[in-house]
Amino acid sequence: MNATATAESTSRTSAEEGAPQRVLQRLILPAEVSPDIVPLYIEAEEAHSRAASGSLGLRGEIGASSVGQDDAVEASAARTRVDVNELSERHAVRVPAHAMRSFGTYFNAFPASYWRRWTPVRKIRLTVRTVGRGQLIVMRSTARGSLQRHAAIDVSVDGEQTVELPLSAFGDGGWYWFDAYASGDDFTILGAEWTADADLARTEGTFSIAMTTMNKVEYCLENIRTIAEDSALRELLDVMYVVDQGSDRLNDHPEDLGPLQEALGAQLEVIEQGNIGGSGGFSRGMYEASTSGSATYVINCDDDIVIEPESLIRMVTFADFATRPTLVGAHMFDLNNRSVLHAFGEIVDPWTIQPALPTSAPEMQHDFAQQPLRSTPWLHRRTDVDYNGWWTCLIPTETVRAIGLSLPVFIKWDDTEYGLRARRHG
Repeated sequence: MNATATAESTSRTSAEEGAPQRVLQRLILPAEVSPDIVPLYIEAEEAHSRAASGSLGLRGEIGASSVGQDDAVEASAARTRVDVNELSERHAVRVPAHAMRSFGTYFNAFPASYWRRWTPVRKIRLTVRTVGRGQLIVMRSTARGSLQRHAAIDVSVDGEQTVELPLSAFGDGGWYWFDAYASGDDFTILGAEWTADADLARTEGTFSIAMTTMNKVEYCLENIRTIAEDSALRELLDVMYVVDQGSDRLNDHPEDLGPLQEALGAQLEVIEQGNIGGSGGFSRGMYEASTSGSATYVINCDDDIVIEPESLIRMVTFADFATRPTLVGAHMFDLNNRSVLHAFGEIVDPWTIQPALPTSAPEMQHDFAQQPLRSTPWLHRRTDVDYNGWWTCLIPTETVRAIGLSLPVFIKWDDTEYGLRARRHG
């Protein structure tokens, strides 16, 4: 790794002298402390790039992505894990004395190349609040997955550490993140935020949810509960439309639905209709959000999922900053093996008319517990896609009004066709 700069901490006063800032992403830790998902949020040791160097730096990531699966499993078994007992807070964590914690993870690394490509943001600010003595190392990666030390901040007093970070070098890929090292005593991260000039946002929007369900009452109730309990998310929420197409209705369970309806009030609307497929349920929610409500966006999502509320906030924020109305997708992980990602991004093969991966490097069913973000070169190249699955996908309501609702198809092509249609309309 190459040290390219050493940054000094900046006080809150000097940070506030510039343009007003808006939070793009904040540090989060798992709301449900379970060992299988901890690697998605925080790691306990340094990582080494597996990017292979090629002639003149070309195609280095190809060789790196072919590292044997057995090697990855062996490395995973030897990796130091974060003790789940450390993770009692949503936005803060204690780094034990003489230890390090890395936030170069799926949920806490900052996707610099995507912000560089799709928004007018060209510089960001990282602010970390700390207690105790230690060191913060700001890291970045290249599109080939090479890891580089960008800045080092020695922390000797409690307070707030701030560093300005450019996005100019992230045209094809790359992430920012920071690692925290404790000295002889515990070093506590009270919170961290990535921000940008607020006036760069195209709008400051709200969103509705379109969730279609059929006989999956327990899943659906749990997702409604997740939304109801997140105050930051509810500040952005217009209405959560649950389109119930099953024979076992949510309204058949008033003892469970009633308290949630009372908590959410007008922010929850359960709509009952006949079963006209997933596309029919999503279309109803899209219609309601784009005609009845005031939402800037509608987020289509499945019922049998576990929602990370912060993902919805980040989707809305990214859409607000996008240079033009943009569909913003979230990823799907395996519900029974929750560190395993279904696919990082998909396109449509125009010759076979089938879903396909954008390049040969990405893998299906990638396991972050075995191959972390920092050590997986292909995850650092920006992936551009044709569509996003409607397990969770944000669509501007102005787009719905302009190009219409979903085609009445099942099971895959409603979301695929809509992504292609939206792209044709700019």
